[in-house]
Amino acid sequence: MHSDIHLQLHALTAAELHRESAADHAHAAPRPAASTALRVRLGWVLVELGLRLATPVDRSRPLAA
Repeated sequence: MHSDIHLQLHALTAAELHRESAADHAHAAPRPAASTALRVRLGWVLVELGLRLATPVDRSRPLAA
């Protein structure tokens, strides 16, 4: 398959997917505020957990007393 035809097919497929996505978002129901607050809290908990995992552990102290 020629490269220009291949790229044109990808462009057509991408345009079709963008149209379908826009149509789906136009008909989507708005989310309630409670789920947004929960998502924000969960997001911050995950950020804190990630920071704890990324922070190096101080190995200068003995592990057992």
